[in-house]
Amino acid sequence: MNKRKGAQQKSPYRWRRKLLGLILLGFCFGSLFLMQSRCTRIMTLASLRPQKPKIAFLFIARNRLPLDMVWDAFFQDGENKFSIYVHSRPGFLFNKVTTRSAYFLNRQVNDSTQVDWGEATMIEAERILLKHALEDNHNERFAFLSDSCIPLYNFSYIYDYIMSTPTSFVDSFADTKEGRYNPKMDPVIPVHNWRKGSQWVVLTRKHAEVVVNDNTVFPMFKWHCKRRSLPEFWRDHPLPVDASKEHNCIPDEHYVQTLLAQEGLEDELTRRSLTHSSWDLSSSKDRERRGWHPVTYKFSDATPELIQSIKGIDNINYETEYRREWCTSKGKPSGCFLFARKFTRPAALRLFNTSALEL
Repeated sequence: MNKRKGAQQKSPYRWRRKLLGLILLGFCFGSLFLMQSRCTRIMTLASLRPQKPKIAFLFIARNRLPLDMVWDAFFQDGENKFSIYVHSRPGFLFNKVTTRSAYFLNRQVNDSTQVDWGEATMIEAERILLKHALEDNHNERFAFLSDSCIPLYNFSYIYDYIMSTPTSFVDSFADTKEGRYNPKMDPVIPVHNWRKGSQWVVLTRKHAEVVVNDNTVFPMFKWHCKRRSLPEFWRDHPLPVDASKEHNCIPDEHYVQTLLAQEGLEDELTRRSLTHSSWDLSSSKDRERRGWHPVTYKFSDATPELIQSIKGIDNINYETEYRREWCTSKGKPSGCFLFARKFTRPAALRLFNTSALEL
């Protein structure tokens, strides 16, 4: 009798414990549900945040990128504000054997063409890179770089400099010297639209689309804008009757500039390049070859003083147009150049290891 009575007294306590356990379990499940809901909401809001516009860095390379580790340090400050595309020879792959930077892994375009200096294949490579970069809607600027280019500043500075203006940076001036313009281009490309400048341009999305969609100026360049044959090749080809009358047209120095002039878009340009090259007109004894290629900086040239001298350039003089371009950024005087070439691998690594680049 006493045992039954004790069991009856314990029974309410048992039910209370079970009830309390159920309440605690419900509280736990409710808390987890709320946390999951908050997490989902945060993730949703994060996905709805506008992606910052990106700069597409478009590298034109022979094979690998010898300065990849310099660029690796540069891109580490870039967050999600850049994309990379590389045009190399057909079939070349950027893998763990050919690059030490994770940023360049598999960044080669899969439809590259064999590029020959001074031929239309160079501008064809530029158009291929732009076509791929335009597939990403977040790419708003498109910067062409060679495999011997280095950045002169860190990513944040270069990003702000480029994105602070709605214009493209295109080195473009009237080419008044004889021998480049081929009269056969007229009337499709009249001589008053003929321009010259550096191929290392930075384009807005609008101007990149103009280049990719062009089916008028590009064919004329393929047909009529060609490099003049060099004397050492004359034994393999018919000797020109008068070599001085051959049109020595280098397509990559004229195409983008002439196309944008042809389309009436020059008012949308900052008419200078952001990439520095040093042209030494006395470097060749052959008068025909002087000025064809910029100076290549070797290990002994690579000093902090060299970098500071390039950064200190604040104006560019265009003799053919009697125009001096004073460089500004965000309405204030600034250095003209963000990148520089041509640097050998030892030269670039020396600058990198001595912190002269301040990346």
